[in-house]
Amino acid sequence: MTKADVFAKVREILAEEFELDPEKITLESQLFTELGLDSIDAVDLIVKLKPYIEGKIDPELFKQTRTVGDVVNVLFPLLKQ
Repeated sequence: MTKADVFAKVREILAEEFELDPEKITLESQLFTELGLDSIDAVDLIVKLKPYIEGKIDPELFKQTRTVGDVVNVLFPLLKQ
């Protein structure tokens, strides 16, 4: 899975779970200010991504994520190969 694949999956989940327009979701999209997510939504996003991750997800990794690209960069090394 490439970073582009990870972005596509994150965008798909954001669009489906939070009823966002996928065309408006870019790597630069701000999770909280632009897309309107809150901390509970961020946890829900991580839960939805869990099937694609090997092992446990350390919540500390996500403390500094602010954009969709940040999420992709944190997830990419954790993916099941």
